[in-house]
Amino acid sequence: QVQLVESGGGLVQAGGSLTLSCAASRSDFRITNMGWYRQAPGKLRELVASMTAGGSTNYVNSVKGRFTISRINAENTVSLQMNNLTPEDTAAYNCYADDIRGVRYWGKGTLVTVIA
Repeated sequence: QVQLVESGGGLVQAGGSLTLSCAASRSDFRITNMGWYRQAPGKLRELVASMTAGGSTNYVNSVKGRFTISRINAENTVSLQMNNLTPEDTAAYNCYADDIRGVRYWGKGTLVTVIA
């Protein structure tokens, strides 16, 4: 078992930046994919960004060019650098990690609020 703990959310003005971080409780836990989902009030949850252990990334179209996902495999951490934030980025952000058996683990989430 592994727990994921996010940090870095908060309140920011439009155009600003935030970096979200997510750390697994065990650095020896073998993780394949890591990434971030978000859910805004009244909207469906969406995959924001993901990254394989090999470094391949995937982004939802609305954040391409603004968000950058990165990870340190040896530490089982993943980060999401978010630039040029807009009010539409306001949401609860959750990180996830998939182990080698395909079991997905979730963090409890961190709130991002972007004000105009």
